[in-house]
Amino acid sequence: MKGDPKNLGFSTRAIHAGQPPDPTTGSVTVPIYQTSTYVQDELGKHKGYEYARVQNPTRQALEENVASLESGHAGHAFASGMAAISALLTLVKAGEHVVCSQNVYGGTYRYFSQILENYEMSFSWIDSTDLDVVRAAMQENTRMVYIETPTNPMMEVTDIAGAAEIAHANGVLLAVDNTFLSPRFQRPLELGADVVVHSTTKFLNGHSDSLGGVLVSARPKEAEWFAFVQKSAGAVLSPFDSFLVLRGLKTLGVRMDQHEASGRAVAEFLEQHTKVKRVLYPGLDHHPGHELQGRQATGFGALITFDLGTQEAAKTLLDNLQVMSLAESLGGVETLISHPASMTHASVPPAERERLGITAGLVRVSVGLEDVEDLMGDLEQALARV
Repeated sequence: MKGDPKNLGFSTRAIHAGQPPDPTTGSVTVPIYQTSTYVQDELGKHKGYEYARVQNPTRQALEENVASLESGHAGHAFASGMAAISALLTLVKAGEHVVCSQNVYGGTYRYFSQILENYEMSFSWIDSTDLDVVRAAMQENTRMVYIETPTNPMMEVTDIAGAAEIAHANGVLLAVDNTFLSPRFQRPLELGADVVVHSTTKFLNGHSDSLGGVLVSARPKEAEWFAFVQKSAGAVLSPFDSFLVLRGLKTLGVRMDQHEASGRAVAEFLEQHTKVKRVLYPGLDHHPGHELQGRQATGFGALITFDLGTQEAAKTLLDNLQVMSLAESLGGVETLISHPASMTHASVPPAERERLGITAGLVRVSVGLEDVEDLMGDLEQALARV
């Protein structure tokens, strides 16, 4: 790709950024550089690559591509979303404090509360949708504000620019998990965040065939540190997984547009169904975060949480679906549906789940790319058995 990629559109960059034709063969697809090391021309002289844990051309292409899509300085890819979050939290030391959205992915909660707290890091779990609460949670030893927006699975929306202003006024970093919306719809760095985290397993890859994570930094300081963490801790994304995510990114724009169009239709269908108690989807006008998300993002995504009232009702629905797949994860071309209380958030203590509203009747659906009429028909026939 010739010229400055910043001047090009989203889908053009998704297809081309970080991916010039292979100089040896002209291949339009970045090769899978499946090597552990690189021959040096002479002592002290190499071609920019020394050892695969430190550098790999396929991984580098992915990192440059995602950094471009997120308007960041640099990207760093890791072996899973949790490995990326683990690398992010190396910015926090023993005795320091993190202000965190109270409703996050269950694995994030488990890592923070059951592992990092053992190393004398402290966490305040707050309602980050209320900026006054964010402001009040700041302490002298606060090092980071960590938010998901929308949250998993309660779909709460936080003002990213407002949170960034509070964090920076206190001299700390704002990190945002942007997995649910992807850079197609939301770019936190443009709103003042310092680091964006993604599980590339989800929408970025989009095909449920790769596990990975990525951090995108707004500044050289954090980018250089994450490169050092990659080199030192070694939880890097493999060349093949990097290739798969690059493959997925080429269609991110069209996929996300269709994901959202179908997501809106499914949310409206569920909203009208007599057996559904409530629907949590920021794209619905009555959602408390609807206006804010409309301002800070260009879309509402394809994640919907709805309440059937009891675990028995949720189980009946989930056991009788024929098109939708009962499985953890999200963001694939196939529609994935899950029971947060017993699946993605099982590691959250029952009392905490109850406080957050993650009740036994909640179901979360990641709307895929099947014909939306088939998805609604599937829900209709399963709901008829409830």
